Amino acid sequence: MAELIYMPIQSLDGYIADEQGDFAWAAPGEEVHAFVNDLTRPIGTHLFGRRMYEVMSVWERPGELPGMTEAVRDFAEIWKAADKVVYSRTLDTVSTERTRLEREFDPEAVRALKESSERDLAIGGPDLAASAFRAGLVDELQIFIAPAIVGGGTRSLPPGVRRDLELVGERRFDGGMAHLRYRVR
Repeated sequence: MAELIYMPIQSLDGYIADEQGDFAWAAPGEEVHAFVNDLTRPIGTHLFGRRMYEVMSVWERPGELPGMTEAVRDFAEIWKAADKVVYSRTLDTVSTERTRLEREFDPEAVRALKESSERDLAIGGPDLAASAFRAGLVDELQIFIAPAIVGGGTRSLPPGVRRDLELVGERRFDGGMAHLRYRVR
């Protein structure tokens, strides 16, 4: 059975974007990007809310990205090779390959997908992740903590959800970024 992994990059105070919607302070350097690539490579399917999908869909066209590095090129290939499910009531179509559109997040359908998948799944976007946490679907939380305090914005983790976690890995990177890997108990 596949596992569902939530892997946000957040500020030290727990935000994935500040009050203006900016997340440039969280941009990973080459070392972190290569590490993210290695974590993402085994993922077979990514589950996204509409906003996170729109942010991530640029990986379908890596030539449009400034500062093309080996890690950026590698991530684009990883992105294009994976299946994607987008949950949105407002999108009419999706613009990326290997992507299907679902109108509603159905916990039972995600449970069935986990049971039938040979490769792990990742969930992206705090609102969609909140639904998965509330449904008890998240198996692992891999948080990247950026060396920034932004004071407000879009929270990484949902309010009102309690889960006991076990720390199973950690890594510090040059530049101050840290990675914490937790299993949900």
